[in-house]
Amino acid sequence: MDWRQKIQALKEEISQYRIEKKDDVEKFRIAFLGTKGKLKEAMSLIAEVPAELRKDFGLLVNEVKNQADTKWNESKEIFEHTQEGSQVDFDLTAPAFHGQVGGLHPITKTKRKMIDIFERIGFTIFEGPEIVNDWHNFTALNMPQDHPARDMQDTFFLTENLEFLLRTHTSSSQILALETKPLPLRIITPGRVYRNETISARAHCTFHQIEGLYIDEGVSFADLKQCIYYFAKEMFGSDNIRLRPSYFPFTEPSAEVDIACFICDQKGCSVCKKTGWVEIGGCGMVDPAVLKNCNIDTEKYNGFAFGMGIERIAMLYYQINDLRLFWQNDMRFLKQF
Repeated sequence: MDWRQKIQALKEEISQYRIEKKDDVEKFRIAFLGTKGKLKEAMSLIAEVPAELRKDFGLLVNEVKNQADTKWNESKEIFEHTQEGSQVDFDLTAPAFHGQVGGLHPITKTKRKMIDIFERIGFTIFEGPEIVNDWHNFTALNMPQDHPARDMQDTFFLTENLEFLLRTHTSSSQILALETKPLPLRIITPGRVYRNETISARAHCTFHQIEGLYIDEGVSFADLKQCIYYFAKEMFGSDNIRLRPSYFPFTEPSAEVDIACFICDQKGCSVCKKTGWVEIGGCGMVDPAVLKNCNIDTEKYNGFAFGMGIERIAMLYYQINDLRLFWQNDMRFLKQF
């Protein structure tokens, strides 16, 4: 087959090529007009053409190219301006496939709800590091080296000289805030804490806390009590709480906060240990010694602090009786949330 026959066959192929849908327009362009298309191959036939016939060859190839260009442009115009051009070759009404979508962990959901409650009354978030030194975790909080309060918490120390440790409470972040932030100060410090404790249904070596701190002029215990009332009402729908005198080295006076057990309606159950009350946290007026450690004028400023375990709040909110469930990654448990 000589070059004339090859080009004539290409002309015939272009004429007979069927463009039936929009995708065919692009396929046609690639097959005939693309950089590796059949017209490119046809042009390479010039090497077979005698010099005196190359003018005729050029005219014939241009005729075929114009034919391909015209068919491509006309087809493109048709499918861009007709309903057929917007049609697809699959059923748009078919139901979509939805893969499994993850959800928030109940601890995360509880933490966000607690943060939202306190943000509504002016608290801002302050987060500190999980690895802290002795000063921020103990000494500045009125717990010197020989203080018996240090025995209240079994600690994961990271250095032989007991200088650095995994924080045992987010109160360490409060000290950092008192050292670096201007007064007045109203913050909450959510975060993970660590204590070397035996894992059980009510305790874990790793858990989460949210602690609050409010430092200003003329702060009273009544302000603290109203803050706790507000949280209980917003979180659990009940402000039936009680404050029991207690001891914390960084607050004085100090109190434990209990809420009426709504699981058994105070009739006594395993959650409230048959007492009708469930402890949700501790609180108190900030000890002046703590403020002095942070170079704050105690004649001008005072304040209150409180702390709550997020797992404890989640257990009450979702009525869960075993804290270990939060850490077992059991999908049967997590899917409930």
